[in-house]
Amino acid sequence: MSSDYDRPRADADATACSYTDYETKDHVADDVPATGEDADGIERDVWAALYQVEDPEMPVSIVDLGLIYGLDVSDGAVTVDMTLTYSGCPAREIILDEVEEAAESVDGIETASVRLVWAPDWSIDLVTEQGKEALRDFGMSFDG
Repeated sequence: MSSDYDRPRADADATACSYTDYETKDHVADDVPATGEDADGIERDVWAALYQVEDPEMPVSIVDLGLIYGLDVSDGAVTVDMTLTYSGCPAREIILDEVEEAAESVDGIETASVRLVWAPDWSIDLVTEQGKEALRDFGMSFDG
């Protein structure tokens, strides 16, 4: 299924914003979006916390928007792989801070970090059915 999301990429010679510290990996290995539906224990608790983080511009969970591509919990630390709706997102720092804070609020998690993932590219196809319903309630319309 992940091959369904392989799309043309932006200019390979493009440079990142000079004021942003990027920690990225090229491509996620698993199907996206990740929703944590099969998680249990502390990982399930982290997913529950991430569902509480909403996009700053609309009342929709970042998980339901399809921004979370996965997470790894190990020895009290969690790394969240996520993307943004576009690389120049003006709310980037707000979202990244809220994701780290939400993950660190879980009992048993001492540190959290976010790794931005830019492939596959985010699209409306990654929004969950709950997310699409929330977007409709917010007044957005789209095919799908």
